Amino acid sequence: MKSIVIGSGFGGIAAALRLRAKNHEVTLIEKQKDLGGRARVFKKNGFIFDAGPTVITAPYLINELFKLFNKDPKNYIKITPLNTWYRFIFEDGMKFDYSGNEDQMKDQIEKIDKNDVKGYENLVKFTKKIFDKGFLELSDVSFDNSLFMMKQLPALVNLKSYKSVYSLVASYINNEKLRRIFSMHPLLVGGNPFTTTSIYGLILYLEKKWGIHYSMGGTGQIIKGLEKLMIEENIKIIKASEATSINLNQNKIKSVQLNNQNEINADNVVCNGDPHVVYEKLLENKKTNIIFNWKRKRMEYSMGLFVYYFGTKKIYEDVEHHTIKFGNKYKEHLNDIFENKKLNEDISYYLHRPTATDRSMAPDGHDCFYVLVPVPNNQSKINWSVEGDKLKELVIKKMENSLLPNLKNNIVEEFYLTPDYFEKELNTKYGSGFSIQPKFSQSAYFRFHNKSEVCDGLYFVGAGTHPGAGIPGVLSSAKVLDKIL
Repeated sequence: MKSIVIGSGFGGIAAALRLRAKNHEVTLIEKQKDLGGRARVFKKNGFIFDAGPTVITAPYLINELFKLFNKDPKNYIKITPLNTWYRFIFEDGMKFDYSGNEDQMKDQIEKIDKNDVKGYENLVKFTKKIFDKGFLELSDVSFDNSLFMMKQLPALVNLKSYKSVYSLVASYINNEKLRRIFSMHPLLVGGNPFTTTSIYGLILYLEKKWGIHYSMGGTGQIIKGLEKLMIEENIKIIKASEATSINLNQNKIKSVQLNNQNEINADNVVCNGDPHVVYEKLLENKKTNIIFNWKRKRMEYSMGLFVYYFGTKKIYEDVEHHTIKFGNKYKEHLNDIFENKKLNEDISYYLHRPTATDRSMAPDGHDCFYVLVPVPNNQSKINWSVEGDKLKELVIKKMENSLLPNLKNNIVEEFYLTPDYFEKELNTKYGSGFSIQPKFSQSAYFRFHNKSEVCDGLYFVGAGTHPGAGIPGVLSSAKVLDKIL
């Protein structure tokens, strides 16, 4: 059985390994010169910048890929738990250190609002119920059957999936700052907390179940370890080659055409890319039915991302590994990003400082960072060649005022990515950071299916299909594929 995997993000690599474990002859095709997709690595003058995912949860899903071949993950990667998961900072200077230490968590909550301690305990209990159903039971099963989806509806209604994550949190927590802290998780997978189905509240419990980890050497070291495993297991890897079309023979996969004119025959094709773009560009001559076309056109896409990478000649010892800084406004700001599609100076951001845990990410005496700012996707028509520098200066100013004093004078290395990078280099629809939004109407059966709805032998893994974005989500999508095949 010959299988081609297009795209080498976590989902594509996991799919390639799972197919190889089934004795498929596997070829992995990657557009870029390096593997990783959103998880690729940029190296600049001794600084190592992870391009994308830096919060490692459910590390067992990564370890499983090595164990498929009876290999010890410790010989390939080193993943270490963090003590402080996130430090939250508000405009008034209030700090909250979020961790797996329940005593410390409750002490901090009590100082803010003692009445919310019980609410927090009850919220955690409820998110465990969501986690048990949504993650343990349903994250690695296929939702390409409407009857199967119908059977899940009573349980999903019981779990209040009709509520948003923010609405669910607000039903347990009264204090607005705490509501922000416990409702922010959808932003990690491309969703607005005010519209994302409360099923994604399971992320809160998933973090508590396995903790938050860091890969020594950066997330890119996991990609490197998995690449080594693929080579050992005779998976053919073709880099710097873009798939330009998926060819069919009477509605069945026949081959994949590359931009170097090569054509590779296959029995199956697995796409680790934005499904909308695959259907639009790689299968452009394929006739699809009215219902599928309607489904595709109604999809709403995640926000875009502005990511500023920088290295400093000063070490900022007081900054945690992961920091989330909230602006003054929350709902209004998110509404501008997701609905109004406009920029706003009252930004919130996520700051990653890997050197808090791993000094190898920067030259001696230096610090390494990236700051991620949610912004509108390219449906906004924002001209990033003009607005990019303006936003960079605003972000530096905001960080200088609250976290990194005298930052501008200490920066020695810098560059940034905008939604244009995601659209042009990573082939995402509208430059979205996480493919389609995780609303209820776009979850499970209502997402793009793991098994193509329009032709035989075509499958999807990654952020745009079930179960969704984030490292646990895309790795689980490869487990869905495993079961389908």
